[in-house]
Amino acid sequence: MNREELTKYLAQLLSVQNFNDYCPNGLQVEGNANIDRIVTGVTANQALIDAAIRVEAQAIIVHHGFFWKNEDPCLLDIKQRRIKSLLVANINLFAYHLPLDAHPVLGNNAQLARLLNLTMLKNFGAQQLGCMGILQNSCQFTDFLSTVCSVFGTKVQAITPTLDDSWNPMITKVAWCSGAAQDFFEAAIAQGAQIFISGEISERCVHIARECGVAYLVCGHHATERYGVQALGAHLSEQFALSHSYIDIDSPI
Repeated sequence: MNREELTKYLAQLLSVQNFNDYCPNGLQVEGNANIDRIVTGVTANQALIDAAIRVEAQAIIVHHGFFWKNEDPCLLDIKQRRIKSLLVANINLFAYHLPLDAHPVLGNNAQLARLLNLTMLKNFGAQQLGCMGILQNSCQFTDFLSTVCSVFGTKVQAITPTLDDSWNPMITKVAWCSGAAQDFFEAAIAQGAQIFISGEISERCVHIARECGVAYLVCGHHATERYGVQALGAHLSEQFALSHSYIDIDSPI
């Protein structure tokens, strides 16, 4: 597949122009003009780049790329080594941040809904990234928590309204947003959520949860953002007969 064709297709598919983001979305580092093999991953770190080189990929597609707002623009140290590795190997780097969170089918939030059996009712919050929905099969909180832990395969931190384990209501209304979405918590409460799911949490959210009677499940930034880029890679593989492999470079955060 031609690089320019892929760039244009992804920009249209993910509605890149609709987002005010903290980084450029799209082709960030130019490599081979022809792409047959793609690697997807959450973050463009050195380990992912090295793995892509080993499998002779012509393109890497990530959620967290380079050139973030307010960072030092100089190509020094870690950034220099990463970009040099891409240039020497002639590998394209594509990155899609908020557009990949928000896509209604392939996005991180849509994929979380699929995995947790949530039906999305509406969006809320900044750039409409927050999701409010219902649990398709209502169950008690402890049972839902077990499901969440099983899906993510990580230790989920559950902040409940009580100081002990006694909080165990039937759960129907759930709000969620992948990554670092702790600023959406109060908006989720205003939407009527019984539980808010995100990747990270701030100290203030603990007290908000206890005082407002809404649980907060902290599932990990990386863990909540693994699924959108995998879905995107699978879509491109099916659409254009590209070879695709997802490579998980784990992060406990």
